[in-house]
Amino acid sequence: MKKIFFIISSFLLTFQVSKAQTWIADLGNGTYRNPILYADYSDPDAIRVGSDFFMTASSFNEAPGLPILHSNDMVNWKLVNYALPEVFPKNHFSTVKRGDGVWAPSIRFHNNEYYIYWGDPDFGIYMVKTKDPFGKWDDPILVEEGKGLIDACPFWDDNGDAYIVHGWAGSRAGVKSLLTIKKMTPNGTKVIDKGTHIFDGHEHHPTVEGPKVYKRNGYYYIFAPAGGVATGWQLVLRSKNIYGPYDEKIVLEQGKTPINGPHQGAWVDSGTGEDWFYHFQDVDAGGRIVHLQPMKWINDWPFMGIDNDKNGIGEPVLTYKKPTVTKKSPIITPPETDEFDGKDIGLQWQWSANPNVIWYSKLQNQNFLRLFSIKTPENSNNLWNVPNLLTQKFPSPRFTASTKVKLVPEDANYGKTAGLLIMGTDYQAIVITNKPDGYYIQLINAEKAEKNNVEKILFETKLKSNEVYLQVKVIEPNGICQFSYSENGKKYTDIGSTFQAKPGKWIGAKVGLYSISSKETKRGGYADFDYFRMTNNK
Repeated sequence: MKKIFFIISSFLLTFQVSKAQTWIADLGNGTYRNPILYADYSDPDAIRVGSDFFMTASSFNEAPGLPILHSNDMVNWKLVNYALPEVFPKNHFSTVKRGDGVWAPSIRFHNNEYYIYWGDPDFGIYMVKTKDPFGKWDDPILVEEGKGLIDACPFWDDNGDAYIVHGWAGSRAGVKSLLTIKKMTPNGTKVIDKGTHIFDGHEHHPTVEGPKVYKRNGYYYIFAPAGGVATGWQLVLRSKNIYGPYDEKIVLEQGKTPINGPHQGAWVDSGTGEDWFYHFQDVDAGGRIVHLQPMKWINDWPFMGIDNDKNGIGEPVLTYKKPTVTKKSPIITPPETDEFDGKDIGLQWQWSANPNVIWYSKLQNQNFLRLFSIKTPENSNNLWNVPNLLTQKFPSPRFTASTKVKLVPEDANYGKTAGLLIMGTDYQAIVITNKPDGYYIQLINAEKAEKNNVEKILFETKLKSNEVYLQVKVIEPNGICQFSYSENGKKYTDIGSTFQAKPGKWIGAKVGLYSISSKETKRGGYADFDYFRMTNNK
């Protein structure tokens, strides 16, 4: 545990926090600031079970998938597990499928079990469940096979009838802006009818998606965003019949706030009579970050945020009083720094495809991470289709990531590369590589990497040894990055001009490590990373 000091309203507050040091939403005085998670937990959904709150989010092709976050106070969240160690179908996602996979999950608690449903746009609607969200989740069940089925949410009615409501991906189905309901078997494992469209948003609510289904005071509610991720609004539908017809009301919009497109999330009650709404905001390279809005019911319609312009529609808050809950929580955030001194890598890390056991070694008696020099795929001109990239989410609008790496090429006298990466559709990395005459530091870059454009070397200079310290500073606005290196760990030299981080496919930019071998060189080789540290920029 480390101490961090903040000055707020002229008072010095001391917080005990986890290793994360870059963004803390809990202000320590009974209030919080948005976003509560300045990280790419896209399409968040959350529930309360007793005094525990659980959240999951889209993970697309990244593995492990379906992150499980836990909180006791709705503001401080800890990453505790993944429900999907490998993305299904396993063999399909053993190679990189950026932007595919797990879209917009829904988490529910039913009959003393936790369920998560999601739509894979190419395969259909999946479900996983468990009795222990901190432990192992069952293997996924394909509830409905089909293309274009996305954003699935289950609902069990009072009489035990089970339903699934979902949206459509225009890229696969040829149509979008529709919400459809289908009956399921009571245990929620199989869709048993062809479905009924219950809402068409084409005229007034284009790209309606991400439905979440609830029941209150005899009304069925569907919370669904519309209008697009960066420019949309939060819509709520209401009916006395689950099949409709549904009345509609916009309940949250950007207004004059800086929170664009308040989009897709979850209604959660605090357990003490308060209601709250989680949603995300798209901040480009920073990804889709999570906000928490106060919510109340007026004439059986939800009202979210604060109505600053008095038009009857709520707008997001920037700061607010923390929820009243039954348990207190220490200030905690998802992990970022990893000293590589445990028995495995930290939960914050994800691979670009289902992991292969030969990609890395992390022994309990070794205080470093060994990434093996894995050959890049045939016909790959850059890292876009490289599966063994070990990355994590941007944790805040500004931070510094640093590492120390030792490159051991074994018998090869050229062609091994390892380093520190900012990954997106454009990417940049600072790396150590070997040539017949020794070791070199390089700054490498690829633009429009998804088009398989050739990677470029922007800077190169020879090193004295096979060990080097690497660093990248991410600074506002909009993810401007400066790479630097040091041979002694004290004096760093900036190299190249600044780089504009770019989001990936449906995700924000990611930061991390990798170790590869060129296709032409001998097999073998590895890189040892002493640590990966995240700190605030000064």
